[in-house]
Amino acid sequence: MDFTFSEDQAAFRDSVSRFLMTEAAPEMLRDIWETESGRSPELWAKIAEQGLMGLSVPEDDGGMGMADIDWALLLQEVGYYSLPDSLTDTAYVAVGMLAALPAGHAARAWLSKIAEGSCRVAVGHPLNLHVADAAQADLLLLPHATAAGQELHLLTPDQCTVTALNSIDASRRLSKVEWTASDATRVLDGAQGQKVWDQAGERGALAAAAQMLGLAQRMLDLSVDYVAQRKQFDKAIGSFQAVQHHLADIVTKIEFAKPVLYRAFYALQHGEADLAVRISHAKLQCSEASWFASRNSLQVHGAMGYTWEVDLQMFMKRAWVLDSAWGDKAFHSARLTQGLLRSPNAPVGPGATFDREATSCSSQSQQAAAAINIAEEVVA
Repeated sequence: MDFTFSEDQAAFRDSVSRFLMTEAAPEMLRDIWETESGRSPELWAKIAEQGLMGLSVPEDDGGMGMADIDWALLLQEVGYYSLPDSLTDTAYVAVGMLAALPAGHAARAWLSKIAEGSCRVAVGHPLNLHVADAAQADLLLLPHATAAGQELHLLTPDQCTVTALNSIDASRRLSKVEWTASDATRVLDGAQGQKVWDQAGERGALAAAAQMLGLAQRMLDLSVDYVAQRKQFDKAIGSFQAVQHHLADIVTKIEFAKPVLYRAFYALQHGEADLAVRISHAKLQCSEASWFASRNSLQVHGAMGYTWEVDLQMFMKRAWVLDSAWGDKAFHSARLTQGLLRSPNAPVGPGATFDREATSCSSQSQQAAAAINIAEEVVA
């Protein structure tokens, strides 16, 4: 099976990268983060003009109706330029939740507003202790636990109390949200809402994973530039073999994480039975790549790499907070372990990696087939 990205997908990624290179430069982001809201309406409007806000919105609701795989490259660029949570939470996670509502549902009217860039959505998923960008949101999607599952509630800012919290990442605006569930705010009951929240959790985890991979690449690029200019003993430190090994190891981590990430996007788009295992594997691999890039980049920069004046600290801190967002290492390690140990009797090997029949059946052994393939691919 040919799993390369199309020319259109690559061209769109390159277009977004050129746009963000100009509009989201580190010095500009610093100025934005130091404002009270930490957000720029002007930048938000420009992002909407690029089509990102309506990428996943169905065509009937004013969007482009594109699929999950189309986000695989774009989310890496979002991470590379360290854009705030509200972009992915609104344009990717929240759109998926609202688009899952029945046709004609009143709440679907928000989709067209998202597509045109006039609505910012905060998602309070059960996996996240606090809600990102709640203070700046025009709409909040919040869960309410019942015996049947997590209900989906839709609230506007006047229906809840938002208390700002601190974060190590200057780009992040976390809040504690207090509210009261009611029939007026309920969009889906527990049974229906749980399915939507589960899918939102998978999208959020995959979005965080893709961003961490982009952040790892940005930290690598910053480090390469730095070691080419920094000199010791009248030589650029990039000429020292020990420094080269630090950076080469980052490249290896990034390249090993990419196929795992792309495979998880494929599983999400096609609703494969081993979806949870694939996404947890991707989250863990991309997290490892970003942490490794942080550690080695800081090693070659020295202690100054953590100071506010140096761009590296912006991307390190962003990677650290995304590591625990949408499920921390313990959560995803447990899911991955459970999937791998579910059944020892299943088709394995590279030939079964994209075997749709092996991953679409409902039996436990076939549900675990691709999960076991993961382990063999990693060992290989």
